[in-house]
This record gives sequence, C-alpha cells and structure tokens, in this order.
Amino acid sequence: MARLGRLVAARNAQMTGPLEPAVASKISVVITTRNEGRHIRHLLDSLAPQVGLYEVLLVDAESSDDTVAIAKGYESVLPRLQIVVRRCRRGEGRNIGAAMASGDYLAFIDGDCIANAFWLQRMMDAASGDGAVLAGQTILTGFWAFTKLHRVELPHRGHDTTWPSCNLLYPRKLFEQVGGFDSSFVTAEDIDLNYRAVEAGAPIRHVDGAIVYARARESIVGFLRQAYWNGYGRKQLTAKHGRLWHQYPITSLIRLHGGSFWGLLRIGWGLLGYTAAKLGRKPQ
Repeated sequence: MARLGRLVAARNAQMTGPLEPAVASKISVVITTRNEGRHIRHLLDSLAPQVGLYEVLLVDAESSDDTVAIAKGYESVLPRLQIVVRRCRRGEGRNIGAAMASGDYLAFIDGDCIANAFWLQRMMDAASGDGAVLAGQTILTGFWAFTKLHRVELPHRGHDTTWPSCNLLYPRKLFEQVGGFDSSFVTAEDIDLNYRAVEAGAPIRHVDGAIVYARARESIVGFLRQAYWNGYGRKQLTAKHGRLWHQYPITSLIRLHGGSFWGLLRIGWGLLGYTAAKLGRKPQ
C-alpha cells in the first residue's frame, strides 16, 4: 500500500496545476467483476495513478472469492470508489455502474485487466467533443496461441463495432441516449452497444495509445467456453439486428481466422454456440 500511496501522490501532484481542457472532464471508470481475486489488485493498482480519474464504480456479480474484500481495501486509494454486489450479467452490471456514475465520460474496463499508466489521459487527449465513442488498444497476454487470434470484425457504416468493452470510453450522454447495454446478451453486448451508437450517428475512433492489457483464457476449457458463448452472442446480434454476418460466410471465416489449429477450434465451438442460440437454448 506504500507504493500505492506514492502513485496517488504523483497523480495528485499532476492534478494540482491547471488542467488541460481534455483532462478537465470527469471520467467515471466502471468495472464488472466475478471471482477476480487473483487479478483485481493489478487492475486497481493500475488505476491509482490515472490522470483525470474522477470515480470508480465496481459492480461485483456475487463473487465467491475475496474479490470484494480486496477491492474494499482500496477505498482510501481510489477516488470515490463505490462497490455494489448484485447477481447480474456483464451488461447489466455495467448499466448498474453507469447509473451510479456522475462523470461526463464512462470508461469501461474488466476486472482481469491492467491499464497502462496513460490510459485515461490518452483517451481524453483524443476526445474532441463530437460525441464519439473511443476504443483503446487492447493487448492480450497469456498463452501465445490464444493471443494471436484476431477479432472477427463487424463493420457498420464505416466503423468497426467489435471493439471490446474492456477498453471503451463513452460520453455519458450518448450512453444514456442509446439505452446502455442490452442485459439480455450473454456476450457481444459491447458489439450491440457500439452498433446502436453508430446507428445513432456517433463515430467510433480507435486510440492506439490508450492501452489496456487483457488476459487471454488460462485453460483450454476456458478458451472453448469463451468461443461457444461468443458464437451464442453473434446469433443474438443477428436476431436483434438482422443478417449482420452475411459478409462472413464460413469459407471466409476459415480463410481469415482458421489458419491454425486453435483458430479452427474456435470457429467450431463458436458455431456450436451460434446453433444453440438459433435453436432457442437458454443460457445457464
């Protein structure tokens, strides 16, 4: 905690002088967690020195480990830290945190991530007041085979809507205008939100310097489970928005993302999830 104290002091020293206009806006960081006891310290440590951080809202989906206890230890370190424990999916949890927030911008990040020390500053440097969604650079860490796999992008009106919600910044007004995350989604709730933001006329801009390190799945079982639910979420998207994926026939998916054993395995399990959603099987 001594190191954290020095980080906070450094952040406060940065903020005592006149702030640049881009940094003066209040940023609320919204985190959703469930059983992140092994990782949450790394995230909260990385948030402590962030310039422009106004408050932190952590919504925990009834963890059975020490996630909440660890987070409470940061109440004197992170500004305006609020912790809510409620059984919910990720989209619903983010909506709960956003409803509690009072900042001008909502920055979303996950409990197993680590933010670069300049994450929020780079985001706000890129904010131009035009109501754009800002998507940072997410770098996967962990088993090399899992980190080399690419996102299956979904373009809409010239914008990639698949930027993940572990590194997104939304103007609060835009988030409220489009109705927040759709809590019925198991996964792909971030794609759905981005899609609706573009539909509402908001651009999505990628910010290379706003870096978040996200952990790839740590086991084959976790990798396959993620692929399955990603496929399930893609079907939820098509059910809501129409034939979004017609530009990605299976042959194209294999050509683009199936150049490795793990890529083919991900496609296969994703198709299983897609089929399960199509057949109306409810997630457990």
